[in-house]
Amino acid sequence: MHPLLAVFLTFVAALGWLRLMDFFAGRGWIESRLSRKVIHIGTGPIFVLCWLFFPDVWYARWLAALVPLAITIQFALTGLGVIKDEASVKAMSRSGDPKEILRGPLYYGLMFVLLTLVFWKDSPVGMTALMMMCGGDGIADLIGRRIKSPKLFHSPQKSVAGSLGVFFGGWFMTVFVLGVYVALGLFAGPLSHYLLPVTLIALAATLVESLPQRDIDNVTVTLVSAALGYFLFAL
Repeated sequence: MHPLLAVFLTFVAALGWLRLMDFFAGRGWIESRLSRKVIHIGTGPIFVLCWLFFPDVWYARWLAALVPLAITIQFALTGLGVIKDEASVKAMSRSGDPKEILRGPLYYGLMFVLLTLVFWKDSPVGMTALMMMCGGDGIADLIGRRIKSPKLFHSPQKSVAGSLGVFFGGWFMTVFVLGVYVALGLFAGPLSHYLLPVTLIALAATLVESLPQRDIDNVTVTLVSAALGYFLFAL
Protein backbone atom coordinates (compact mmCIF):
# COMPACT_ATOMS: atom_id res chain seq x y z
CA MET A 1 0.00 0.00 0.00
CA HIS A 2 1.19 3.54 -0.70
CA PRO A 3 2.54 5.12 2.50
CA LEU A 4 0.25 8.15 2.29
CA LEU A 5 -2.79 5.95 1.85
CA ALA A 6 -1.66 3.96 4.90
CA VAL A 7 -1.44 7.21 6.90
CA PHE A 8 -4.90 8.23 5.75
CA LEU A 9 -6.48 4.89 6.69
CA THR A 10 -4.73 4.88 10.08
CA PHE A 11 -5.88 8.40 10.79
CA VAL A 12 -9.46 7.55 9.79
CA ALA A 13 -9.48 4.46 12.02
CA ALA A 14 -7.95 6.17 15.07
CA LEU A 15 -9.90 9.41 14.79
CA GLY A 16 -13.08 7.53 13.93
CA TRP A 17 -12.82 5.49 17.15
CA LEU A 18 -12.13 8.63 19.18
CA ARG A 19 -15.01 10.59 17.67
CA LEU A 20 -17.40 7.68 18.05
CA MET A 21 -16.76 7.64 21.79
CA ASP A 22 -16.99 11.44 21.89
CA PHE A 23 -20.40 11.16 20.23
CA PHE A 24 -21.64 8.53 22.68
CA ALA A 25 -20.42 10.53 25.69
CA GLY A 26 -21.80 13.79 24.30
CA ARG A 27 -25.22 12.20 23.88
CA GLY A 28 -25.07 10.82 27.40
CA TRP A 29 -25.30 7.23 26.15
CA ILE A 30 -22.22 6.29 28.17
CA GLU A 31 -20.70 8.06 31.14
CA SER A 32 -17.54 10.08 30.59
CA ARG A 33 -15.42 7.82 32.80
CA LEU A 34 -16.43 4.79 30.76
CA SER A 35 -15.86 6.52 27.40
CA ARG A 36 -12.42 7.63 28.59
CA LYS A 37 -11.43 4.06 29.35
CA VAL A 38 -12.97 2.62 26.19
CA ILE A 39 -10.90 5.12 24.17
CA HIS A 40 -7.87 4.16 26.24
CA ILE A 41 -8.34 0.43 25.64
CA GLY A 42 -9.40 0.42 21.99
CA THR A 43 -7.04 2.94 20.44
CA GLY A 44 -3.92 0.85 21.01
CA PRO A 45 -4.79 -2.33 19.11
CA ILE A 46 -6.44 -0.32 16.33
CA PHE A 47 -3.30 1.75 15.82
CA VAL A 48 -0.81 -1.12 16.10
CA LEU A 49 -2.78 -3.29 13.66
CA CYS A 50 -2.87 -0.36 11.24
CA TRP A 51 0.92 -0.57 11.10
CA LEU A 52 0.31 -3.53 8.82
CA PHE A 53 -0.85 -1.12 6.12
CA PHE A 54 2.58 0.50 5.85
CA PRO A 55 5.20 -0.68 3.36
CA ASP A 56 8.74 -1.52 4.39
CA VAL A 57 10.34 1.85 3.76
CA TRP A 58 12.59 3.66 6.21
CA TYR A 59 10.26 6.60 6.72
CA ALA A 60 7.12 4.52 7.36
CA ARG A 61 7.43 4.78 11.15
CA TRP A 62 7.69 8.56 10.91
CA LEU A 63 4.54 8.77 8.84
CA ALA A 64 2.70 6.43 11.21
CA ALA A 65 3.81 8.51 14.21
CA LEU A 66 2.14 11.56 12.65
CA VAL A 67 -1.27 10.08 13.54
CA PRO A 68 -0.86 9.95 17.35
CA LEU A 69 1.19 13.16 17.19
CA ALA A 70 -1.63 15.05 15.50
CA ILE A 71 -4.20 13.72 17.97
CA THR A 72 -1.88 14.48 20.91
CA ILE A 73 -1.43 18.07 19.71
CA GLN A 74 -5.20 18.35 19.58
CA PHE A 75 -5.36 17.04 23.17
CA ALA A 76 -2.83 19.65 24.27
CA LEU A 77 -4.62 22.52 22.55
CA THR A 78 -7.96 21.39 23.98
CA GLY A 79 -6.51 21.11 27.48
CA LEU A 80 -4.97 24.57 27.20
CA GLY A 81 -8.29 26.01 26.05
CA VAL A 82 -7.01 27.02 22.60
CA ILE A 83 -9.51 24.65 20.98
CA LYS A 84 -13.05 24.36 22.30
CA ASP A 85 -14.11 20.74 22.00
CA GLU A 86 -16.76 19.93 24.60
CA ALA A 87 -17.33 16.42 23.26
CA SER A 88 -13.66 15.50 23.68
CA VAL A 89 -13.52 17.06 27.14
CA LYS A 90 -16.58 15.14 28.24
CA ALA A 91 -15.25 11.89 26.79
CA MET A 92 -11.69 12.12 28.15
CA SER A 93 -11.93 13.90 31.50
CA ARG A 94 -13.27 12.68 34.81
CA SER A 95 -14.73 15.95 36.03
CA GLY A 96 -15.26 17.94 32.84
CA ASP A 97 -12.17 20.09 33.43
CA PRO A 98 -10.22 20.44 30.13
CA LYS A 99 -6.93 20.62 32.06
CA GLU A 100 -7.29 16.95 32.93
CA ILE A 101 -6.47 16.16 29.30
CA LEU A 102 -3.00 17.62 29.88
CA ARG A 103 -2.21 14.71 32.18
CA GLY A 104 -3.27 11.11 31.43
CA PRO A 105 -4.53 11.50 27.82
CA LEU A 106 -1.56 13.67 26.82
CA TYR A 107 0.97 11.21 28.27
CA TYR A 108 -0.92 8.40 26.54
CA GLY A 109 -0.47 10.03 23.13
CA LEU A 110 3.18 10.81 23.70
CA MET A 111 3.90 7.16 24.52
CA PHE A 112 2.39 6.15 21.19
CA VAL A 113 4.61 8.59 19.31
CA LEU A 114 7.75 7.54 21.19
CA LEU A 115 7.30 3.77 20.87
CA THR A 116 6.26 3.97 17.22
CA LEU A 117 9.49 5.76 16.38
CA VAL A 118 11.79 3.67 18.57
CA PHE A 119 10.51 0.12 17.94
CA TRP A 120 8.04 0.11 15.04
CA LYS A 121 6.46 -3.03 13.56
CA ASP A 122 9.62 -5.10 13.22
CA SER A 123 9.89 -5.50 16.99
CA PRO A 124 7.44 -6.95 19.54
CA VAL A 125 8.80 -4.62 22.24
CA GLY A 126 6.93 -1.43 21.40
CA MET A 127 3.59 -3.05 20.66
CA THR A 128 3.81 -5.12 23.85
CA ALA A 129 4.44 -1.99 25.92
CA LEU A 130 1.52 -0.20 24.25
CA MET A 131 -0.81 -3.14 24.85
CA MET A 132 0.18 -3.19 28.52
CA MET A 133 -0.72 0.48 28.72
CA CYS A 134 -3.99 0.08 26.83
CA GLY A 135 -5.22 -3.34 27.90
CA GLY A 136 -3.58 -3.41 31.31
CA ASP A 137 -3.86 0.09 32.74
CA GLY A 138 -7.10 0.75 30.85
CA ILE A 139 -8.96 -2.34 32.03
CA ALA A 140 -7.72 -1.95 35.63
CA ASP A 141 -10.04 0.97 36.35
CA LEU A 142 -13.08 -0.70 34.77
CA ILE A 143 -12.61 -3.94 36.69
CA GLY A 144 -11.55 -2.30 39.94
CA ARG A 145 -14.65 -0.12 40.11
CA ARG A 146 -17.12 -2.84 39.22
CA ILE A 147 -15.84 -5.77 41.27
CA LYS A 148 -15.58 -5.42 45.03
CA SER A 149 -12.30 -6.72 46.37
CA PRO A 150 -9.75 -5.90 49.07
CA LYS A 151 -7.68 -2.76 48.69
CA LEU A 152 -3.94 -3.05 48.20
CA PHE A 153 -2.10 -2.51 51.48
CA HIS A 154 0.49 -0.26 49.89
CA SER A 155 -1.96 1.64 47.70
CA PRO A 156 -5.41 2.08 49.33
CA GLN A 157 -6.89 3.71 46.21
CA LYS A 158 -6.32 0.53 44.21
CA SER A 159 -7.70 -2.97 44.57
CA VAL A 160 -6.83 -6.61 44.02
CA ALA A 161 -9.45 -6.83 41.26
CA GLY A 162 -7.93 -3.83 39.49
CA SER A 163 -4.46 -5.36 39.63
CA LEU A 164 -5.78 -8.62 38.22
CA GLY A 165 -7.36 -6.54 35.44
CA VAL A 166 -3.96 -5.05 34.65
CA PHE A 167 -2.34 -8.46 34.38
CA PHE A 168 -4.97 -10.31 32.39
CA GLY A 169 -6.04 -7.33 30.28
CA GLY A 170 -2.48 -6.54 29.24
CA TRP A 171 -1.60 -10.21 28.76
CA PHE A 172 -4.54 -11.11 26.54
CA MET A 173 -4.37 -7.95 24.44
CA THR A 174 -0.64 -8.41 23.87
CA VAL A 175 -1.01 -12.07 22.94
CA PHE A 176 -3.80 -11.18 20.52
CA VAL A 177 -1.74 -8.55 18.68
CA LEU A 178 1.43 -10.65 18.64
CA GLY A 179 -0.66 -13.58 17.41
CA VAL A 180 -1.78 -11.53 14.41
CA TYR A 181 1.82 -10.61 13.57
CA VAL A 182 2.98 -14.22 13.97
CA ALA A 183 0.10 -15.51 11.82
CA LEU A 184 1.06 -13.07 9.06
CA GLY A 185 4.68 -14.21 9.20
CA LEU A 186 6.04 -10.87 10.40
CA PHE A 187 7.38 -12.38 13.62
CA ALA A 188 9.00 -15.78 13.87
CA GLY A 189 6.68 -18.33 15.45
CA PRO A 190 5.30 -20.16 17.19
CA LEU A 191 3.29 -17.82 19.39
CA SER A 192 4.11 -19.97 22.42
CA HIS A 193 7.69 -18.62 22.34
CA TYR A 194 6.33 -15.21 23.31
CA LEU A 195 4.15 -16.30 26.23
CA LEU A 196 6.82 -16.35 28.96
CA PRO A 197 8.21 -12.87 28.13
CA VAL A 198 4.69 -11.46 27.88
CA THR A 199 3.77 -13.01 31.24
CA LEU A 200 6.83 -11.52 32.95
CA ILE A 201 6.17 -8.12 31.41
CA ALA A 202 2.52 -8.29 32.50
CA LEU A 203 3.63 -9.06 36.07
CA ALA A 204 6.00 -6.08 36.05
CA ALA A 205 3.31 -3.80 34.61
CA THR A 206 0.92 -4.95 37.32
CA LEU A 207 3.40 -4.16 40.06
CA VAL A 208 4.17 -0.72 38.63
CA GLU A 209 0.50 0.13 38.16
CA SER A 210 -0.22 -0.86 41.76
CA LEU A 211 2.05 1.88 43.13
CA PRO A 212 0.33 4.84 44.85
CA GLN A 213 0.69 7.25 41.97
CA ARG A 214 -1.84 9.20 39.95
CA ASP A 215 -2.03 10.22 36.30
CA ILE A 216 1.42 8.90 35.36
CA ASP A 217 0.58 5.19 34.91
CA ASN A 218 0.54 5.76 31.15
CA VAL A 219 4.21 6.66 31.38
CA THR A 220 5.50 4.32 34.10
CA VAL A 221 3.70 1.16 32.97
CA THR A 222 4.65 1.72 29.34
CA LEU A 223 8.32 2.54 29.87
CA VAL A 224 8.90 -0.31 32.33
CA SER A 225 7.20 -2.73 29.92
CA ALA A 226 9.35 -1.49 27.04
CA ALA A 227 12.58 -1.68 29.05
CA LEU A 228 11.86 -5.21 30.25
CA GLY A 229 10.68 -6.32 26.82
CA TYR A 230 13.89 -5.01 25.23
CA PHE A 231 15.85 -7.61 27.20
CA LEU A 232 13.34 -10.47 27.37
CA PHE A 233 12.55 -10.59 23.66
CA ALA A 234 16.27 -10.65 22.89
CA LEU A 235 16.78 -13.89 24.85
